[in-house]
Amino acid sequence: MKLGIVIGQVVSTLRHPALEGRKLMVVQPVGPDFQPEGEPLVALDTVNAGVGETVLVVEEGRAARLVLNIQRAPVRTLILGIVDEVEMDGISRRPPHFGPS
Repeated sequence: MKLGIVIGQVVSTLRHPALEGRKLMVVQPVGPDFQPEGEPLVALDTVNAGVGETVLVVEEGRAARLVLNIQRAPVRTLILGIVDEVEMDGISRRPPHFGPS
């Protein structure tokens, strides 16, 4: 799993039936210090995350299909959780919120 910050939403009028009714979000991967790492990616949202929220992302097709319980879903990347806090080496860090208040 990776940490990421939701930076946008994808609008798609034509999509695979397995994706109907589900949100696609643009996520910027970040490190434990919440600084950007790598290129943004598109992830299927399973937790109703909003722009600016820090999220947990999984990038593995089999895991994504198991979570969705759809064996032939064309999905590799999912948002699985909204992060409230990261604790490392006894230090707690709260993610910044970049979206609308």
